[in-house]
Amino acid sequence: MQISRRFRAGLIALIAIAGASFSSAVYADGGTIRISVLKAGWFIGGSGGSGTLFFHGRAYPLSIGGVDFGLVFGASQTYLSGRVSNISRPSDVAGVYGAGGAGAAIGRGVRAIVLTNEKGAVLELSGRQTGLMVNADLSGLAISLR
Repeated sequence: MQISRRFRAGLIALIAIAGASFSSAVYADGGTIRISVLKAGWFIGGSGGSGTLFFHGRAYPLSIGGVDFGLVFGASQTYLSGRVSNISRPSDVAGVYGAGGAGAAIGRGVRAIVLTNEKGAVLELSGRQTGLMVNADLSGLAISLR
């Protein structure tokens, strides 16, 4: 009898843990996002811009800012759009996103990137970049709701 009680208690605990994990995954939702970012620099660069999150039929304005360290030369304007996943509410998009990368844009170019913040929000973005920009850097991008 003692073993069956322990077994039952362990089984109940396992089901509770699995249920909690499953319930958080079930409630995660997604939306779409459009952003415009102006980036400029000479070894240390900065970026700023704005965007819109579309979530559950509503539009939420966004502010974007960031810093780049490494080889950064030039200036560019980037327009990105894509999908946001793993969010429960609009404020989950707000946070700091980090990325490392290299690239060049002379005139026009294309850009695609996947970013994740500390809350687990995932941005899958693609779009176009215009300007003169050469970079091999580490970037930090902060997104906030306005």
